[in-house]
Amino acid sequence: MPNLIKNGALQEDAWQRVEPDSTRVIPNGIYALAAWQQLADKQQSGVQLEPGDGIESLVDHLDSIAVVAINFPVFTDGRGFSYARELREKGYQGELRAVGHFIRDQLTYLSRVGFDAFQLEDETQLEMALHSLHDFSESYQACIDQPLPLFRRRQ
Repeated sequence: MPNLIKNGALQEDAWQRVEPDSTRVIPNGIYALAAWQQLADKQQSGVQLEPGDGIESLVDHLDSIAVVAINFPVFTDGRGFSYARELREKGYQGELRAVGHFIRDQLTYLSRVGFDAFQLEDETQLEMALHSLHDFSESYQACIDQPLPLFRRRQ
């Protein structure tokens, strides 16, 4: 099983990505959005969003989705940051996983908007990437992980 960073620790991944054209329903499967929408039972399912998918079709099912994986096809595509923030603001409590081509320098910012799991393309970088989650000891701006800006916390 591939490894990932989840909740600040290295873990084995219990989920597997289902090929987009597959009609198989598998336990612990992460489906492309179109395939996930076709599932009769969405309980404890996983769905992967691509840039341009948006979160609208997930909003009515946030309580039943166990994993939302958001793909970053290139590290310069920031739409996944917005999807994560929007999902957390709408109340999504499940695993929010970054997958694809993001870089180690982005991990702190990804966690700030609500990601709690990171599946890097190169698993040999996991140990070093884990340390990146602690690159900054304080943040000035408000965000999902800290709703109050620093000047409000100092009062």
